[in-house]
Amino acid sequence: MEDELEGLRAHFPLSFGKTSNVSAPTEAIHNATRRTDVATTEAEVSSDFATKNSNSGKSESGFPSLSSSSETWLRSVPGPNRNPNSSSLAPSDDDLAMGPPPPPSKPTQEEDDGVLMGPPPPPKGLVNSNDSDDEDDMIGPPPPPPAAVDSDEDSDGDDADDNEQNRYQIPLSKEIQLKGHTKIVSSLAVDSAGARVLSGSYDYTVRMYDFQGMNKRLESFRQIEPSEGHQVRSLSWSPTSGQFLCVTGSAQAKIYDRDGLTLGEFIKGDMYIRDLKNTKGHICGLTCGEWHPWIKETVLTSSEDGSLRIWDVNNFLSQTQVIKPKLARPGRIPVTTCAWDRDGKRIAGGVGDGSIQIWSKPGWGSRPNIYVGNAHTDDITSVKFSSDGRILLSRSFDGSLKVWDLRQMKEALKAFEGLPNNYPQTNVAFSPDEQIILTGTSVEKDSSIGGLLCFYDRTKLEIVQKVGISPTCSVVQCAWHPKLNQIFATSGDKSQGGTHILYDPTQSKRGACVCVARAPRKKSVDDYQPEPVIHNPHALPLFRDAPSRKREREKALKDPLKSHKPEVPMSGPGHGGRVGTTGSSLLTQYLMKQGGMIKETWMEEDPREAILKYAEVAVKDPKFIAPAYSQTQPKTIFAKSDDEEEEKEGDTKK
Repeated sequence: MEDELEGLRAHFPLSFGKTSNVSAPTEAIHNATRRTDVATTEAEVSSDFATKNSNSGKSESGFPSLSSSSETWLRSVPGPNRNPNSSSLAPSDDDLAMGPPPPPSKPTQEEDDGVLMGPPPPPKGLVNSNDSDDEDDMIGPPPPPPAAVDSDEDSDGDDADDNEQNRYQIPLSKEIQLKGHTKIVSSLAVDSAGARVLSGSYDYTVRMYDFQGMNKRLESFRQIEPSEGHQVRSLSWSPTSGQFLCVTGSAQAKIYDRDGLTLGEFIKGDMYIRDLKNTKGHICGLTCGEWHPWIKETVLTSSEDGSLRIWDVNNFLSQTQVIKPKLARPGRIPVTTCAWDRDGKRIAGGVGDGSIQIWSKPGWGSRPNIYVGNAHTDDITSVKFSSDGRILLSRSFDGSLKVWDLRQMKEALKAFEGLPNNYPQTNVAFSPDEQIILTGTSVEKDSSIGGLLCFYDRTKLEIVQKVGISPTCSVVQCAWHPKLNQIFATSGDKSQGGTHILYDPTQSKRGACVCVARAPRKKSVDDYQPEPVIHNPHALPLFRDAPSRKREREKALKDPLKSHKPEVPMSGPGHGGRVGTTGSSLLTQYLMKQGGMIKETWMEEDPREAILKYAEVAVKDPKFIAPAYSQTQPKTIFAKSDDEEEEKEGDTKK
């Protein structure tokens, strides 16, 4: 019998009946998150695994590819080689290509004829294309090889374009999306180490993501609601990344620790005090906030009450400094955005009248050191200092991005127009080397162009590339992390919101590269938790207390039918369907009187006579007062009247 079993086992592999844990290669994992516009231009696919996933739109574990839904639209987005002066957004071959184009292949004679007959043909560069039919009758010396010269020029041009494109090193080949919000994501913050990401939304919540503890499901580990019913407008990490500032639509900003626990809330000022410098806090909704770049105890906030305030996180009861902007007319104009410079010695603020104002450190509360009136024609949504302190960027509702030289602020160096902006939190950011400027665009109603992420060259002041993020959602916040070398872009609309992360496995480090390659933990038997059954004996009729009369009376009083007060009889003629009284009597009495059944004589008699007719009866048969004094006072003694006493007193005086 054992020999037969051994013979049967020989027909099966050794791994029969065992589950093999074969992990997918890293390249195949990243292929599931490949952006569609990049995947269409690559000449080869690493394996059949990637081809299958790109056709089905799903990764190895069954999760959908996050960029496959925008495949058709992403192909129509202009690429890096688009002419900046061209207004058309139609794609071209150069736009969609992420690398140098392949050389054109020309059919040879062997491909046309199949078999080579006769002497070998002359070199391709020496043959005139117009005289291809008469190449056997060529007379005289061969013409100069113009094709060879043209090919050299083309190769030089291609190399120049390739070098120009590779100079920026923008990580765009892969993409993932952090979902979870139900409305547009309006704020974004990534800590200095690139380990945790904060995203705030118009759904009043803040979600916290941890790359080290997150798997390919890309789920947040905590969700908090800073202020009920108020949108999240700004998030900022402290220099040590141990705390973060949360600014909402309310007048009070909050400080949280790294794990999302509340550390404190700044005080709200007195709204009845007119001078803003005398209030201890903001009195209207906040618009923006940012932590000091070096000092971990100092934060900056701006508000709709028309002031900027500097706070100390160790004292939540009052601010340390109040900054009031310069206004052309007296009143309260909101400060829409604010920002520190790299050294924390200057503060820039965007005011609702379209002006940009900058204050220096000695004398925060005085008039601004730099004032640029009418910098934009609409509200300013973001300002950003460069690290060298020479350039200032500004973004506005007027659909423009302006680059300013801080040494000469009378006129902008460059104004990039045609950037739709519908959200007051749309920002502008620098690349890690600050050679590229990036910002997002909003989706317009009657436009087929979705939310774009635009890149501009700081030195040449021209557009570098436009990257499509979403065909239907606007791009609000963007950031390029220096350590991760990954680009973050928030997007969304009224029904959804998420944070897109663009990266390149060959250039980026950690961050998205770590969590995408980590598979979710499989469920085991130990994870099973049965639903608890709660037994409440007092809910059964057997154990219920007998209802008391007091409760019955209280219940009856709440019943409108049982507690209805009887209606008072009407006096006078009836109305509203009710029969009134006639002659100060009811209807029945009136009918009986008319019929002679009731006779009333008291209205015809004299009152005095009606009373005196009982005088003899009262004397003969007393019932109330007289029987009490019948034995002690048989004879009634009446008091004399006052009139008689007064007459006697008058006679004596006379």
